[in-house]
Amino acid sequence: MINTYSVRGMSCEHCVHAVTEEVSAIPGVEAAAVDLEAGSLTVTSEQPIDFTLIEAAVDEAGDYTVSAA
Repeated sequence: MINTYSVRGMSCEHCVHAVTEEVSAIPGVEAAAVDLEAGSLTVTSEQPIDFTLIEAAVDEAGDYTVSAA
């Protein structure tokens, strides 16, 4: 499964790294790719990942807001 989300509040490569690291740590996530310019997060997994887990990981990464794209 591939799901794309919008992430607001990112401004630099540190933000990208922080979000990527936190989301990648969610059990079941195979890959997390952040596009700073587009403000997007693409999550690849075999099974659906509960949005609340994505939301919590992005919140843990910093002062960012995530929503369905």
